[in-house]
Amino acid sequence: MLIATQKRGSSYWAFFSLNECPGATRYPLKAVLGGRSGVPKADVNSSGSDLTICDFGGISWERTFMSQQTFALGIGGAAGQGVATPGDIFALIFSRRGLHLNAYNAYQSIIRGGHTYLTIRTGVDPVESIGDGVDLLIPLNQDTMDRHLQLLAAGGACIYNADSIKPGAAAEGVQMCPLPVSTLADITRNKVAQNTLALGASLSMMGVGFQALESVLEAQFGRKGEAVVKENVDIARAGYEYATAKFKPFEKPLPMTEKKYAVLSGNAAMAMGGAAAGVKFYCAYPMSPSTGVLHWMASHGRAAGILVRQVEDEIGVINMAIGAAHGGVRSMCATSGGGFALMTEGLGLSAMAEIPVVAINCMRAGPSTGVPTKTEQGDLWQALGAAFGDFPRVIAAPLDIGDCFTLMPEIFNITDKFQCPGIVLCDLLLAEGRLSVEPSLLNFNPPIDRGELITSNGDVQDEYLRYKITESGVSPRAIPGIPGFMHVVSSDEHEENGVLISDEYTNHAKRRAMMEKRMRKVQGIEASVPKPVLEGPPDADVTLIGWGSTDGTIREARAQLAEQGISTNQLQIRWLVPLHGDAIVDILGKAKHTIVVENNYSGQFARYLRSETSFVADGHIRKYDGEPFMPHHIVEAVREQLAGSTTLSVPTHEVMV
Repeated sequence: MLIATQKRGSSYWAFFSLNECPGATRYPLKAVLGGRSGVPKADVNSSGSDLTICDFGGISWERTFMSQQTFALGIGGAAGQGVATPGDIFALIFSRRGLHLNAYNAYQSIIRGGHTYLTIRTGVDPVESIGDGVDLLIPLNQDTMDRHLQLLAAGGACIYNADSIKPGAAAEGVQMCPLPVSTLADITRNKVAQNTLALGASLSMMGVGFQALESVLEAQFGRKGEAVVKENVDIARAGYEYATAKFKPFEKPLPMTEKKYAVLSGNAAMAMGGAAAGVKFYCAYPMSPSTGVLHWMASHGRAAGILVRQVEDEIGVINMAIGAAHGGVRSMCATSGGGFALMTEGLGLSAMAEIPVVAINCMRAGPSTGVPTKTEQGDLWQALGAAFGDFPRVIAAPLDIGDCFTLMPEIFNITDKFQCPGIVLCDLLLAEGRLSVEPSLLNFNPPIDRGELITSNGDVQDEYLRYKITESGVSPRAIPGIPGFMHVVSSDEHEENGVLISDEYTNHAKRRAMMEKRMRKVQGIEASVPKPVLEGPPDADVTLIGWGSTDGTIREARAQLAEQGISTNQLQIRWLVPLHGDAIVDILGKAKHTIVVENNYSGQFARYLRSETSFVADGHIRKYDGEPFMPHHIVEAVREQLAGSTTLSVPTHEVMV
């Protein structure tokens, strides 16, 4: 029975119930009207108003599937051919048109040569992932034409330099658009003229007025003088006019809204989030893919009142960060897996001395040097076991680039309040990707909780005990140098006043008491971190479990599965320590079929979940080739597992990048 239609953004949904309203099933309205197999049929007016006529039994639909009305383009070439600049220009134009975007650059760790491929996807609604294919391909060399032409489907187009690139065999309905570059521009004066011509041609086919490109080019090249600006504008106009005369425009022009969005990389978002959280000291040794945090701090640190230092190695980094935190300021550092390995002993010092510090690990494909420019979720167990011995820690994985910002004040408040190390597990997909973010999410005045921090003189009635044994495990922390609050801090086990317990002999009772004091913080940390929430209908056919950056791709895969008649819900884990295992088991215990999705070989989160809760998922989808999931990878794997073919799916990345 059809019980409701509802409009969300530009998407229309139909809600059906076989019995009562609670537990209603939702289908894309276009699937209903189209009579798609496995979807109920109904005669519904798709221009209906925003209408709901049912109480959905307390089910939350706050985050909905995207409408799929997007436009994606791919630009590829060798390192040094200028792939990044047209990408930046497209991103700026899309943003100025009030559109969301999601961008990801696949590249090699070389300065010249090799292969670089940038994907930018845009749309009116939030763009959760880079998608499954492209609508427009701009190959800057033959290699890109040969590698990526297969990503185009009917209705797509390929704009290329007819002087140097031979067209490949495209799918039926793909428009091949050769540009006579040497005729349209003086390539002896401008070595990247093909890029600018392609920009103009692309925007003509998208239905974007030339003025939009002209203003962006003026901003992009303004520092190089009027002559350079004029040259690039003239070349772009030549490409624009040629495409207008010779090529068929895309079926739907690029939309435009009145919205305004910030476009951020994950690295910039984490740096800005740290600044918003009140960070006053940042240090790092450059290591991709975390170096962008250092770049932002170096550029903006002085204006933000942040002392920034590039240190000789990661051992120095973590100890310098702890030293600054001991001095009373919020302190942060960032690295990748190899550098984090060097930081682990220092994290133990943070735990023993109860000095809060936040370390970011932007994960890349390992082990060792691994694949420095590729993404992976392979460092979970490294973070879980960082340093030796037992101590409280907090580990979180941002869900998207906007969350890279909002997570930072949250984790700083927790580490400050409980005087322990915090670890942010980001990955290259988020760190170096770019996403449009609602400005309202970027709160530069978040709540700040420094915990039991003594920052000024007061009446000292009794001896100050830096490590006083308390019921919560949290002791009052005084900034060094405040009269009346002298204390000892070291990496050795100690008494309440900080004096070492093993100078003459080890007092076993004091050791036990101090260890138990520190570990009592775990209860408070658990209470401070929200429990994970199931997203989607509770009676879904499949529950997809992910953590960190797989969030958006899983959500988009769920939309595709819904169109195929397979209902899904999603449990995405943001806080890894504490895990809230009881809450997770309570949710998953009601699931019909559970599948864990993660970007690593061994199923690190699945093993962690099993070790903490004894829960074993029904299936697994794992990817460890260095590239992120595409939505269809998850869709095909779910169908494969529901058919009983396997319980472990390892999708193949179709194109070498």
